[in-house]
Amino acid sequence: MKRLIPPLILALVGLFGGLAGGYFLRPTEAPPQEAGQDVAADASHDAPAPAEEHGSEEGNTGPEYVKLSNQFIVPIVEDGRISSVVVLFLSLETTAGAQETVFAREPKLRDSFLQILFDHANSGGFRGTFTEGTSLAPLRRALLESARTILPGIVSDVLITDITRQDA
Repeated sequence: MKRLIPPLILALVGLFGGLAGGYFLRPTEAPPQEAGQDVAADASHDAPAPAEEHGSEEGNTGPEYVKLSNQFIVPIVEDGRISSVVVLFLSLETTAGAQETVFAREPKLRDSFLQILFDHANSGGFRGTFTEGTSLAPLRRALLESARTILPGIVSDVLITDITRQDA
């Protein structure tokens, strides 16, 4: 067992190093927009909107928040034993009317989010004062990047609505 730990640690360090390098070295181009959004954006920059359009903007509620149906349970393993469990509830900030699309892709989202959460746990992200902003920032970025990959142009943020750690 002790022979497996150093290679496992090296693999995790390499994985997180690669993820961090990819995140910080990615191109800074804007995400693609739908054709209807391009026209609306161009019209708003070229000329003021007509009076009847202002009334329809009041009906626009902005982003929607979609709560994922179940919590995420992440075991914290130390010395080959589960020492604690972290339970998280996540919601997605999406474009209006995207709830059905999010629920249709939820199994893919959950799989990706769980892998990110397990990696975060294995790297010690849930130890100590894990609720500090600096501790959760890399986790939030990784979850958001994953959500945008699975639902491009739909997700604008991933919200951690509840987080609890239960020590064994």
